[in-house]
Amino acid sequence: MKISRRDAHCNTYALPRLRFEAQQLTSYAGLVLIQKLMALLNLKRRLFACLAHLSDGQTFTPARVFLQLLLHLMLGFRDLREVVFYRHDPLIKRLLGLRELPDAATLSRQLRRLDERGIERLRELMRSLVLHWLARLALVRVTIDFDGFVQSTARKAEGTAIGYNPKKKGRRSYYPLVASIAQTQQVLDFLHRSGNVHDSRGARDFIIACVRHVRAMLPHAVIEVRMDGAFFSDEIVKALHGMGVEFTISVPFERFPALKQIIEDRHWWYGIDQGRWGFDRRWKPRRWSRQHRFVFVCVEKDVPEKGPLQLDLFEPVDRQYEYKVIVTNKDVGLGAVTRFHDGRGQQENLFGQMSTHCHTQHVPVRHRRGNEAYLMAGCMAQNLLRELQMRTQPRQRATNASRTPLWAFLNPQTWRQRWLNRAGRLTRPAGELTLTISGDEQIEEIFTEMLDQMQEEREAA
Repeated sequence: MKISRRDAHCNTYALPRLRFEAQQLTSYAGLVLIQKLMALLNLKRRLFACLAHLSDGQTFTPARVFLQLLLHLMLGFRDLREVVFYRHDPLIKRLLGLRELPDAATLSRQLRRLDERGIERLRELMRSLVLHWLARLALVRVTIDFDGFVQSTARKAEGTAIGYNPKKKGRRSYYPLVASIAQTQQVLDFLHRSGNVHDSRGARDFIIACVRHVRAMLPHAVIEVRMDGAFFSDEIVKALHGMGVEFTISVPFERFPALKQIIEDRHWWYGIDQGRWGFDRRWKPRRWSRQHRFVFVCVEKDVPEKGPLQLDLFEPVDRQYEYKVIVTNKDVGLGAVTRFHDGRGQQENLFGQMSTHCHTQHVPVRHRRGNEAYLMAGCMAQNLLRELQMRTQPRQRATNASRTPLWAFLNPQTWRQRWLNRAGRLTRPAGELTLTISGDEQIEEIFTEMLDQMQEEREAA
């Protein structure tokens, strides 16, 4: 229906009179979706069981503080001091089971009380949530990506060190190694480390442990692993091959003159796709125990010429070539291997979203266990938002060569803007607790559909 200008426009002159009074208003009415998901996963009880040994009668226990930290990051807050912006929100209080929320100092103190036993139990909980969802999907192939990222800090936090930090050189940092699932873009586990270690420090045992956890839950699935050149070593390749894991690992071939010579001596390259050629051969470094399949790839690059130009219609380019080498035990074609390995870029996208929207690069306190718990809360927040979308939306993609995620995931900020950060009001008409959410019929339909889907799953379970 066409709307006239007279019906669409109105004049506004007067400013409204401001009045402040205590009402049960919430700015995060969409948390009812998170509450339903937590009830479906029995997350609150399981979380409290993980830290039950630290509950010694204090008003705010570490378990409740960790749950608040999880919501804190889901809502997009970063510093612990930002708790003041939602300390009077009634829906957050109900979800936490509190009448008053702890302040930033209390959060920091309770995070300090976490011990290795509690951290390990939280890690097991995060792992089990991801693995149970994978088991439900019944995937034929599960792809695990391994890589590290830098957590920089200007303070002298326990366990930090000056090391690899390309963006903030000279700053102290942590350097956690993260295992993520490509199909669901969820963090399976991470290894917390100081910032002065190499990517491969402790990587072998961590990789083997992650593979065993996935295999225990999905014994019939084919497990695949992708890693960059920092993990290229005989012990890691031997361990993966011995466990029957399909892998691709980038090769730092500049360290091996023999590989450079192989590329120079090669006269015939097979076409892979537009602008890429390759070939493969069996080879091994001198000190390795056995040969493996090495895939050589040549990529054509268009590099614009620099300097003043007199041509106005186009910019001439100098065609150059880049080479890369991949070691693998996959027996598929060159195109399938390279596309599979190139799919590692999805993990960089995951790291970027976690850093920007779940603040996993932030170092909030000075003690190591508190910072490790903060990182774990950020990973779990990302995982839960992913699972919420997977449980309420149909699968959108099939498995392809690059192992693109099976859902077109929205980033956490988009989820907040659309669903979580919605105004609402808690009332009790006729004694029944009611949440009135600001929105039209379309918003009502989407909310109701998501809640109904999770309710059906709960009843079916």
